[in-house]
Amino acid sequence: MVQTTGRAFGSPLKYIQGPGEFNNLQKYTSIYGEKAYFLIDGFLHTELNARLKEIYAETGSCYETAKFGGECCQSEIDRVTEAAKAFGAQIFVGVGGGKTLDTAKFVANGLETPLIIMPTAASTDAPVSELGILYTEKGEHRAAVKMKRNSEIVLMDTEIILKAPKRLFIAGIADALATWFEARANDASDHENYIGTGYRRCKAGMAIAKMAYDILMADGLRAVQALERGALTEAVENVIEANTLLSGLGFQNTGCSTAHGIHSGLTELPCTHKYLHGEKVAFGIVVQMVLENTPAEELDRIMRFLVKLGLPVTLGQMDIDPTPENVSAVAHKTTKGNSLIYSEPFLITEDLVYNAIIAADEIGRSYLAEN
Repeated sequence: MVQTTGRAFGSPLKYIQGPGEFNNLQKYTSIYGEKAYFLIDGFLHTELNARLKEIYAETGSCYETAKFGGECCQSEIDRVTEAAKAFGAQIFVGVGGGKTLDTAKFVANGLETPLIIMPTAASTDAPVSELGILYTEKGEHRAAVKMKRNSEIVLMDTEIILKAPKRLFIAGIADALATWFEARANDASDHENYIGTGYRRCKAGMAIAKMAYDILMADGLRAVQALERGALTEAVENVIEANTLLSGLGFQNTGCSTAHGIHSGLTELPCTHKYLHGEKVAFGIVVQMVLENTPAEELDRIMRFLVKLGLPVTLGQMDIDPTPENVSAVAHKTTKGNSLIYSEPFLITEDLVYNAIIAADEIGRSYLAEN
């Protein structure tokens, strides 16, 4: 239980979403200064750098870019920091996937410059958070670090996001779907959120988490169908907002729980490393429903939704042999390797989690057998 009666809410200063927003970057960066430094994902660098050249031509602003080296590690942060400092950057912009954006957060935090975050996929809710995940050069997790401030703008060009792999979009749906389940758990236990040193949830945070859930259940499947044909529909726009803004504000202001705790536990097994964050969270949702003994009607609705999207609902779908040894390893890491699961409003033990994983796997198998 949180040790304060205070409540708190945090967010980026602005969130802007729509088709073609990349073309407005000069207008947004010029608010903070004439010199903009960009860190861009490696596979997008050539294309987007050429577009920036056109956007910044004959304006009062100038820019420089760096190609992301592939890992959010200290050496990469140092390399980009030195380059941005030498340029005299007045505003820093990160464009790309999660590790590119986290690196941008670290660099802007160190330089104390304003930051614009521009995801190129709607695959996680991390863009809205001030958290950055630091890895070693080999990609091993080191630490989750809170920045001094959140970004000035989170910018979503939905035409760019539409071109990202469908798998990323679907993984983002799973990550966002967990928000409401985990918000409920944190609210029931009166656990602290992630604002500052941790506060009680504002009602706004709970409402936002619920809105993410409502949008996904209403528009999730039809958005994926539209995405398969490259159609930018209202449903797609709604789900992009749910995956990014609503889920990001939701988890930051209400807290994570079992679904993300199981995700962390699954990372103990090397066979899961090729699966996306949201894909592992999807199975975590199933485990959380088992732990909480979710009513049958709600469980059925969520299971059918996850299966239709092709998200993992069994261990086997993540190449995990459901041996006692493997399940024990996941349960141990979930309960001993992080504290997320302890935001549940009841006593958590390693045996309880072990049995919930086994039961969740069996439930998932039964739903897969029906399809």
